[in-house]
Amino acid sequence: MRRRTLLLGTGASVALSGCTASSGRQPLQFWAMGREAEVVRELLPGFAQRHPGIAVQVQQIPWSSAHEKLLTAYVGNSLPDVFQLGNTWIAEMAQLGVLAPLQARVQASTVVDTGDYFPGILATNRAARIAARAATGAPALLGLPWYVDTRLLFYRRDLLAQAGFAQMAQDWAGWAQMLEALKLRLAGQGKPMFLAVNEFEPLLALALQQDEGLLREQDTRGNFSNPGFGRALDFYSGFFRRGWADLQGKEQISNLWTEFGKGRFAFFVSGPWNMGELKRRLPPQQQASWGCAALPGPNGPGASIAGGASLVVHSRSPRQDAAWRLVEYLNEPAVQARFHGLTGNLPSRRSAWPLAGLHADERASAFADQLQRVKPAPAVLEWERIAVEMQRAAEQLVRGGDAATPTLAALDAQVDAILAKRRWLLQPSGEGRA
Repeated sequence: MRRRTLLLGTGASVALSGCTASSGRQPLQFWAMGREAEVVRELLPGFAQRHPGIAVQVQQIPWSSAHEKLLTAYVGNSLPDVFQLGNTWIAEMAQLGVLAPLQARVQASTVVDTGDYFPGILATNRAARIAARAATGAPALLGLPWYVDTRLLFYRRDLLAQAGFAQMAQDWAGWAQMLEALKLRLAGQGKPMFLAVNEFEPLLALALQQDEGLLREQDTRGNFSNPGFGRALDFYSGFFRRGWADLQGKEQISNLWTEFGKGRFAFFVSGPWNMGELKRRLPPQQQASWGCAALPGPNGPGASIAGGASLVVHSRSPRQDAAWRLVEYLNEPAVQARFHGLTGNLPSRRSAWPLAGLHADERASAFADQLQRVKPAPAVLEWERIAVEMQRAAEQLVRGGDAATPTLAALDAQVDAILAKRRWLLQPSGEGRA
């Protein structure tokens, strides 16, 4: 007997894998987010053929409520056996102690090869749990990347050619020359760059290109007053100061793709999903006019953000062996290639890229290039709050013309307050709380 159940109260759906009570099959709960939950079911018949004793039950969680749902499930001790996590949430879940270490299973696996993942992406899956008043332990491998994401430049090839540039610049100085030339060419029609002042990702990418970290003292205090972040912020604010971008939020542009197609701007920073959007939304005669390029850096090709989603196993699940088999299966290169075909998500395994035909796609190759130079955000559970404060300070600077030094000093103070509990946890017994 097979069935599908729609849980109207939560907006989630459960894909039926069989009546486990009568069949004797072991039920395995799998929570996935958004579109991934819809299409992963198409991959499960292959898993069922290999593991007929395991009945995978997929529950769909909307991305908009996923974080709250996971925390509610933690409090109620009802987390599933396997679940999908955005990479920036791994540190938070590690602190809660709900993620099973996977290193021993990976080492014993004939399928998983950690050398086949993009190093910066794999690094987001390592985190350490901080016990009260104890030093941080060595980061453990707590997940495996399922698909990858980063940010790079989408640009108009034809507009660059009209301004006298045959290829994309690789460093900030060359990019600045392009932006200045495009500003003159687009005068009265648009600006060289669309850069939303209320999105933190572009500024974060520029900051990750610096040698200095964003946090200091075991990630317990802000480090935004450092010279590296100052350089990143100066270059970022220069887009508005020099007239390369309009001072506007993301909600103030009616249609990103239409405006890009009209030539109202030549650059914007985004992720791999916009390859598919531009292919669908721009007319055939414009398809050759746009491309993707890795972000320029201060002195050459620059780093960007390590993003995407991973698969994790609940540390308290009584079915961890079955859960690992599912994680392992979904990480097979051939399965990942098929998953790309269903979703457009970029595979986390590099060997899956040629299987998915991505090696022949010039735009996807730009993402592959950028993914070789990605860095994770600080692995602290407070990171999302810190990122919001970072962007708020930058927006205050570019809108109000405030001086950078006091703005960054205030930002460090705000971040120090956010990280107060982390400092307390890391203090040896007997020391005061600072």
